[in-house]
Amino acid sequence: QVHLVESGGGLVQPGGSLRISCAVSGLNFRLNTMHWYHQAPEKERALVASITSGHNTTYADSVRGRFTISRDNVRRTVALQMNNLKPEDTGVYLCSTSSRGVNFWGKGTLVTVSS
Repeated sequence: QVHLVESGGGLVQPGGSLRISCAVSGLNFRLNTMHWYHQAPEKERALVASITSGHNTTYADSVRGRFTISRDNVRRTVALQMNNLKPEDTGVYLCSTSSRGVNFWGKGTLVTVSS
């Protein structure tokens, strides 16, 4: 069974930093492109960042230059370093991947940016 478990969310002040992580099991992690999504309150889920098996990265315009996605194929984890956080970054962050046409999601970790 495929499992994705996010961790590291919390409350941070505007301008602060937070690092969230996702632990993956049940698939050949090193071959999979991994994604982080942001589910803001009352908004649609939006793709934030992706990293391929070759460590190529892409970012949404809203986070480019502030967020960094990385992966550790030995630990089977994908992380999102979030700097200069803004109130609009508040929401649930979910990691995701797909295998054989099936999309897999974690339950998410809540990030709240507020003073």
